[in-house]
This record gives sequence, structure tokens and C-alpha cells, in this order.
Amino acid sequence: MLHTIAGRRFCLIGACAVAGMALAGSVGQLSGAPSAAEVETESGVYANLGVFAKVLQLIRQDYVNEAKIGYQELIRAALKGMLSSLDPHSQYLEPSEFKVIQEDTQSRFNGVGIVVSQRDGRLVIVSTMEAGPAFRAGILPGDHVVKIGDQLTEKLGVNDAANLLKGDIGRLVKLTVYSPTKKEVREVELVREAIHVATVRDIKLLSVQYTADVRIGYVRVSQFNTPTAQELAKALDELEKLGMQALVLDLRHNPGGVLNVAVDVAAQFLPSNSLVVSTEGRVASQNRSYRTAPESKPRASFPLAILINGSSASASEILAGALKDLRRAILVGETTFGKGSVQSVIPLPDGAAVRLTTAKYYTPGRQVIHERGIEPTIRVAAPPDQERLLAMQRREELLDEKERKEVAVFRDNQLERAVDALRSVVLYAGRTEPVAKPVSTK
Repeated sequence: MLHTIAGRRFCLIGACAVAGMALAGSVGQLSGAPSAAEVETESGVYANLGVFAKVLQLIRQDYVNEAKIGYQELIRAALKGMLSSLDPHSQYLEPSEFKVIQEDTQSRFNGVGIVVSQRDGRLVIVSTMEAGPAFRAGILPGDHVVKIGDQLTEKLGVNDAANLLKGDIGRLVKLTVYSPTKKEVREVELVREAIHVATVRDIKLLSVQYTADVRIGYVRVSQFNTPTAQELAKALDELEKLGMQALVLDLRHNPGGVLNVAVDVAAQFLPSNSLVVSTEGRVASQNRSYRTAPESKPRASFPLAILINGSSASASEILAGALKDLRRAILVGETTFGKGSVQSVIPLPDGAAVRLTTAKYYTPGRQVIHERGIEPTIRVAAPPDQERLLAMQRREELLDEKERKEVAVFRDNQLERAVDALRSVVLYAGRTEPVAKPVSTK
């Protein structure tokens, strides 16, 4: 259950900051005390608080601009600086930002629809939300955001950048974007809007030109939000009615989402009460296990392949790691992003909140996700140009004639390798039946 009621805590497991979107899941209460070795002496605590109070008073007394010396403004600025100094994912959330996070977990948010992260000092786009302004403008995963408005991003933290990208519906934001594949810089003007994200997409049986005599289903999950588990269950029902014998679950460019939703998705493929992921932190309350529900009923154990890449993050990595460790799926593609830390969101009395990194995730086989990622079973590289064409394929209705011709000859080598592996498993098990005619295309 996702705790979003005032006064309750929940946790973000998103790969990175999202422009108008947040990623969340439930965690236990923050309690317990750090070890004595980690606690400063009482006199040291009060001495440092005294320094803070002295600086605060000096600002209040002597700073030239009286409009900037309100206690609330100064304390909030101090909280922001303190939390951002810890890691890129810890953050002070203004009341309005906290409200946005609570709304975002329902698959709706206001913004330009991009997920950003820092890599080698650059602000990199991990994924674009389909049907969003950035998606329609042709911004692609892997592009670098050089400027937001007139502000260079090289010295911005992820959270600061995300805050600049957020804003009221209908307001304009200008981005300067560098494309590594095209070696070009361009300016893009985007209008912020309300976006509803359909998280389960492209439900189909793959064409017999790929699968020959085996019915292989395909589903793409773009992120893990509150409706995702139900949407996926419905999609699998449809595919099973069509005689699906194996499934490709595409998690490429999936930036993560609600932890408990990822566990519910895992329940579609695992026995009841199966361990999906565990967390460990400094305090005992952060050490817990997440399992499929005791009453959950998994589907028939059809062969399963999961597509992953360097933009598959957090909840995607948790699901992929669990199904790999428990030998329920093969993973095809490239090593995942490596975001496996827990951000607990703790509401404050004034309506604001603190987002704080409190634990790390571990797969059922005790593999660390954070900064390592999940390794594929079958490694299939996708060069930047193929990544670009894959992203274009997903926005085919927005392409011009030249781009459509490029996409028409595109071969998704990761998907093809997954299909080959599934066909081998099905044929070996003797599960095939003649296919009278294609039931879908592509």
C-alpha cells in the first residue's frame, strides 16, 4: 500500500528527478538511533547550532535586501542546502512540490515530460514521457540538456534542474539540447501541460515474420505507477486469449516508479509470498523484505524475456533482478542504470516534506543494485543510432517522411534476440502449435 496520507511516510525509488513527475513506493517508519560512534557529543551539537543561529541573526540584522531576510525563507534555504549536500536524490520539498509528488504516483502530472539524471557532470535525459511536450518535440533519451532558459545546467543538481523544468500549465520553458548521435545543438520551446501517462503500451502478438511457428506476446511498460499492475493484468489476459505461448516484457527506458506496484507486477509471474526485493539501511526500521501477496495467483509459467538497457532504472531493476535471480525470466539487452537507493518522503507540519536517502535495495540473490545495475542474461548492445531509431519508432505518428523511411528499415536487434531465445525454449518444451495466420503485425 502506498502511504500518501498527511503525516505518513513513503519512499521514492525513481532513477532520477523528473520534470513534473515523481516515483514512489512505501517503506517502514524511520525510527531507532544511530550508533554512539556516529553521534556527535551533545556539546558539539549545541556549538554548531549556535553558529547557525549566529549566522541567521547576522543575516537578519545586516543583510542589505530586507525582502530576503524572513525567517521562513532563510530556514527553507538552509534546509535545501543541507539536504542537497548529501546526494543528488535527497531534497527539501516545498508544499507545492510535495503535492505534485502525491499526484504524480497516480500517473498524472504537470510538466514537459522528461526524466533527467546526472552522468559525468552532464544533465542527461533518461526517458521522455510519451504524448508529452518533449516527446512530441523529438527530444530523445541520451540527449544532454545544456541550458534551461538562460541557466547553464553544468553546475545544477538534478533536483534544481527538475524544479526549473516544472511550472504552471501553459507556461513556456526553453531548453538548449545537445544530441550526441547527431552532434548538434538545438533550442526547443516547450509548453508545460497536464500529462496522463498510460504505462502499459503496445500490447500485441508479434508478427510471424519474427516468431515463425510460436505465438509470442509483447508488452511494453513505460513506468510503474498506481494503475500499472492492473493495466498489465488486463493486457496479459488479452494475450492469453490470443493463444500466447511466450512473452517479451519491454522495460527499456523505464525510469522506475512505485515500489509496491513493481512487486504487484512481479506477482503476475511468481508464486505467492515470493521475495522480490529487500532494503537495508542504518536503522532497523529500514531493513525489510517485499514479497508477493500470500493470496496472489500467478499465471501459467510461460517463457518470459525482459528487455533492459542503461535507462531501465529503480523499479525496473528491482523487477528484472528478482525475475532473473528466481530464474523466472531471461534478461536481454544491456546493464541497467544502477539506481537502487530508497528515498523516504517525510511530511513536515507546514505541508512541506523532506526526501531523504535511507536505504539500499538488494535482489533476492543479495545483489546490490545501486551504482552497479542488473546484468543481462544475454548481452545485446544497441549503438546510439539504434537507440535513436527505437525512440523514433515509439513516436512514429509524429515523424516526417524521411524519418518514417528510416524507421521502416529499423531492426530491433535486442527484440529479435529475445524472440530467438523464447522460440528455442518453447520448441524445446514441445509447446508449439501451427499458426494459421498472423494475429497482429510487427
